[in-house]
This record gives sequence, structure tokens and C-alpha cells, in this order.
Amino acid sequence: MAGELFVDLVRVETRLWNAVDARLRDEHGIRLGQYDLLTVIAGRPGCRVLDLVHEVAITVGAASKAVDRLVAAGLCRRVANPADGRSSFLELTPSGVRALSGARLTYEEEIARWTSGLLPPRILEELANGLRTIRAALEAEQGP
Repeated sequence: MAGELFVDLVRVETRLWNAVDARLRDEHGIRLGQYDLLTVIAGRPGCRVLDLVHEVAITVGAASKAVDRLVAAGLCRRVANPADGRSSFLELTPSGVRALSGARLTYEEEIARWTSGLLPPRILEELANGLRTIRAALEAEQGP
């Protein structure tokens, strides 16, 4: 049972990611990974690359390259950290704010289509609680 659950969980995550990614790309010209990072940056004043690493569970190298791509696309910028000249903070540019704002409803609609559009609220709540428990245990053991 646990093995089948794992396979289903991975397949659902992959297909759900692909569905949301395709819609964001088609309607807003951004990828789901970019949307995810923009959301983290927007929600954390003084956000650093290391904050993205911890929040999204990616390597420092991957986070740094992803930020480079966001900067090149004009969606965010690095701002010098006045307390430490060797580091910088990340902030959305006006284009990044518009991209995130425009994509938010699309993201929410597509997620709802494949979750609350298919399952009753009680089942979704139980699923969310179970996944939070597993995530918390993994983060406690492996780190964020």
C-alpha cells in the first residue's frame, strides 16, 4: 500500500505541476517554477537566495541560477545588503509584481480544477493534513 501511495503521489505531483505550468506559460509567459520563486520573494521582505533554498528545497546552485534567470527576464532584482556587502536581497521588479499578480488567479483556478473540482472538502482536508504531517517529518529529519 505505501509503495502504491508513493507512486500515485509522485505521478499526481508531476501531472499537476505540468498542468499548472502549461497554463501559466500559455497565459502569462512564466513557468510554475518561476511563479513559485516569485511568490516566495514577494512574501519575504529581505529575501535571500538561501531563503529560496530552504523554502523550495533546492540546492544553492539551482536557486542562484533560477534567480539569474528571473533577473535576466526582468522579474526580480538583487539589492545590496547594507549590513553585508557580500550578500544581496531579492525583490520583485514592477514587471515581476505584474507577472505574479496576473498569474495568481490562473494558478488558483488550475489548482482548484484538479483538487476541489474533483474531491469533496472533507477528503481534501484529510489529504492536506496527511501531507503536512509527512512534510513536517521529512523537514525535521532532512531540513527544509
